[in-house]
Amino acid sequence: MEQRLNPPYAEAADTAIAHDNNSTPTSKIWQVITASSVGTVIEWYDFYIFGSLAAVIGPVLFGSKGKPEDTLLGALAVFGAGFIVRPFGALFFGRIGDMIGRKYTFLVTLLLMGGATLVTGLIPSYDKIGWLAPAIVLILRLLQGLAIGGEYGGATTYVAEYAPDNKRGYYTSFIQITATAGFFLSILVIVITKKSMPDADFKDWGWRIPFLLSGFLIIASYYIRRKLAESPLFAKAKVEGKTSTNPLRDSFVNPVNRRLVLIALFGVTMGQGVVWYTGQFYAYSFMQATLKMDQVTASIVLCVALLAAAPFFVYFGSLSDRIGRKRIIMAGLLSAAVFTIPIFYGLKAFAGPLTEKTPAIPATVDAAGQAVAAVPAVMQCLTPQLVPMMLLTFCLVLFVTMVYGPIAAYLVELFPTKVRYTSLSVPYHIGNGVFGGFVPLIATSVTVWAAKQAPGTFWKDYSSLTGLIYPVGIALLCFFIGSALMKDVRNVKLMDDVPEPTA
Repeated sequence: MEQRLNPPYAEAADTAIAHDNNSTPTSKIWQVITASSVGTVIEWYDFYIFGSLAAVIGPVLFGSKGKPEDTLLGALAVFGAGFIVRPFGALFFGRIGDMIGRKYTFLVTLLLMGGATLVTGLIPSYDKIGWLAPAIVLILRLLQGLAIGGEYGGATTYVAEYAPDNKRGYYTSFIQITATAGFFLSILVIVITKKSMPDADFKDWGWRIPFLLSGFLIIASYYIRRKLAESPLFAKAKVEGKTSTNPLRDSFVNPVNRRLVLIALFGVTMGQGVVWYTGQFYAYSFMQATLKMDQVTASIVLCVALLAAAPFFVYFGSLSDRIGRKRIIMAGLLSAAVFTIPIFYGLKAFAGPLTEKTPAIPATVDAAGQAVAAVPAVMQCLTPQLVPMMLLTFCLVLFVTMVYGPIAAYLVELFPTKVRYTSLSVPYHIGNGVFGGFVPLIATSVTVWAAKQAPGTFWKDYSSLTGLIYPVGIALLCFFIGSALMKDVRNVKLMDDVPEPTA
């Protein structure tokens, strides 16, 4: 049997039979987490810079003569297209990961994502090549969606199969930080680039720099990841002949596993998806598009909230090892459903005086001038308006950490090794890609429609919040389904490969 082993798991074959994930040295686990996380952060960075720059990219790649709201919606629609194909990426790369191996699969997804992002920064404008510009953007976004569809399942599975059973929530929570970290990194790079040049130059060509930077980041990440060996748990299953020859059939035709996939989707991941994109991405878009805050100020508010809330991913992941995954995830979904609209109303209330009184930060080109111009933006953090906005945004991100922190461990423990990559990736990316990924587009579209329908003062005061009906409704629905059908899976002994949920 060992002579027929393929390269992805041959490195681990010698020790596969003796491998015990509960005896893995801590230093080795941290090596695995670091290598997996660095690549995943960069992939999320690549995926989100397009959405973060939608308002700037729209006029350049979708027609400079169109209405601002139309070009923004066009950019958000193409951004959403990347989410549609994420489940297909989960199917395609999940099958490869369950048949060939975890390591080589997420090396391929890393290169595919990075290549598509790099080329996006080189696309000529709509004024130069016409409809080819948005067509090329669409194709590249679809490739990015396929890549991210395979990335998360690979990184999560890889780390979880090294982690000890009683600390799986803790160790996998570091992978959960990567999506927020990638989003944070995208905002940071965009703001630095924007403040380093005149606004006109940034809108003309400077927005391409964050995309081109991705090429260097991908090369560094690939170098780190290629040194990893295959997951010993997968190698053990391969040596013993327990891997699946048809992961798609075993995941979705097998009635027991299919039921678990459906519970994971409708009871957990679709709610997690809308909570994540509402609490972070839509909040950022809402502050700029609806509240008319400048990008730097909105970035300060969100980035402070992200940094303050980041440790709670680990806290709730670790807590789930002790009290269970279900109650934390359900508490996060219910909190988001109840408090999201009041929090956004609070943001709107505090942003009013901020946008009226805050002077614009002058654009400069010299280094000294940039430093001086940045001072007002930083000092705004101390104003009475921004501090409560940061606290409100922190609450939104806190709900994200409650739902997202334990979810990787929950999904990993729900499915057996032979179909784990495929079975967890598909519901995750349908929940995030279809239900969550379209939060910005659906919420913005509903808000634009509601604003046009506003017949009186009362409606005008609340029309900007109507888009939140969608994510709040999905989160509440997921809470009821999850509470009824989800069993509390924790500390499953992966070496015994017991897929059945335990109380």
